Amino acid sequence: MLSTPKSPKNTEPSILLGGQAVLEGVMMRGPSRIATAVRRADGTIAVQTEEFSPIASRIKLFALPFLRGAVGMIEMLFVGMRALNFSADVAMQEIPGKNGVKQKKASSFALATTVIIALLFGLLLFFVTPLLLATFLFDVEGNALLFNLAAGIIRMIVFLVYLAVIAQLQDIQRLFAYHGAEHKTVFAYELGCDLSVREAALCSRFHPRCGTSFLLIVMLSAILFFAIVDALIILWTGSITIWIRLFVHLPLVPCIAGLSYEVIRLSARHSNRTWARWLSAPGLWLQRITTREPDDQQLEVALTALRASLDADWKESPAAAPAVLSEA
Repeated sequence: MLSTPKSPKNTEPSILLGGQAVLEGVMMRGPSRIATAVRRADGTIAVQTEEFSPIASRIKLFALPFLRGAVGMIEMLFVGMRALNFSADVAMQEIPGKNGVKQKKASSFALATTVIIALLFGLLLFFVTPLLLATFLFDVEGNALLFNLAAGIIRMIVFLVYLAVIAQLQDIQRLFAYHGAEHKTVFAYELGCDLSVREAALCSRFHPRCGTSFLLIVMLSAILFFAIVDALIILWTGSITIWIRLFVHLPLVPCIAGLSYEVIRLSARHSNRTWARWLSAPGLWLQRITTREPDDQQLEVALTALRASLDADWKESPAAAPAVLSEA
């Protein structure tokens, strides 16, 4: 009889896997390669792999604490967009292109443009909007702590409403199920389970190193961090305005990302400590929105991506899994 996997030990995994749900699939980042597996309409699984060397491993400066989190976040935005483009390409293969011509993949320029637009949208929605609302709704502009507390609460409300709204869309619900499959698969690996659908299905879909948890830690860290920054500005100049806040806060967002990354790593390393469980709890609760229980086919896709990301010589055996095809 298959037993339920236990919780991870009080240590950080020797290999920190990363992942992301994409359209009808999962992207997994192993120690030296990235693999994206996507379910085709005919039931087969398309797999794309690429060698991956993080910039922090090539430039030691970017491996320093706090810097590595900010640089890694930007780097993974590009990786994630490439994975999304691949999953969209697989979906487009099911739709005849104009005059029967296959659509071209996105260029590097188009990819960079998409990432920049996504970053600007995120900054506008989750950082600029809360600052504006806190300024015009509350008369606490001169109080660094109260202002940033108000802005932080507004920021989290906007974030939760955004998630709650998009979670109602059917396509997003399937994306969230693949997100759950990614978490279960990573847990299965970290717990030393067999990388099978049966074992992965028993693992939790709530993972403390999730990007959702990371975003929540960013928002909480921003309250204290920007309160200190604003207090220093007020101490130096005697006052502060919304324009000064925008000019100072926005460039410092990567610093918040770096700080939050270190907090996530620390809590993962001490996951069995009471303070770490309390710190991780809000992010795990939030994953009740951003993940769903996957079915066996979705777990199969996630496991395929995981195996391909870990094995440099990976090549799916047709005899072992006739539904899986590989693409370079």
